[in-house]
Amino acid sequence: MPHSAKSETARQCPESIILIDGVCNLCNAYVQFVVRRDPGKRIRFAQLQSVTGQSLSIDHGIEGLESMVLIKNGKAYRKSIAAIRIAGLLRFPWPLVWLFWLVPWPVRDWCYDFIGNRRYKWFGKKSQCWLPDENLAERFLE
Repeated sequence: MPHSAKSETARQCPESIILIDGVCNLCNAYVQFVVRRDPGKRIRFAQLQSVTGQSLSIDHGIEGLESMVLIKNGKAYRKSIAAIRIAGLLRFPWPLVWLFWLVPWPVRDWCYDFIGNRRYKWFGKKSQCWLPDENLAERFLE
């Protein structure tokens, strides 16, 4: 497939997708957090380790599991920018997180990386990808 071509997965995806590390307990808790605050079910999810997650990662030039990723309208956002944009999709008061745009991105991303680099140590890690229950399964692309 040419580099500029999008996979079939990318063309069929909904408007907002969050790619997460499927073995990370913090990431899985974040999915639960987002689901409870997205009653319109506008946000979907894919695990970076899944075939769909890997396809989307390739399509958007994402390498490794260093960051949660938001794909919105065909564009990928990482780290603090992803977190702020995701908050903007949730019900009130979470869109107020947009105020963090006032903090310079290097500072925001440093904080994001500080937590992200310690997430397994602080929150633990599963031996295999977490499987969503039947209520959440419809929100996952795979």
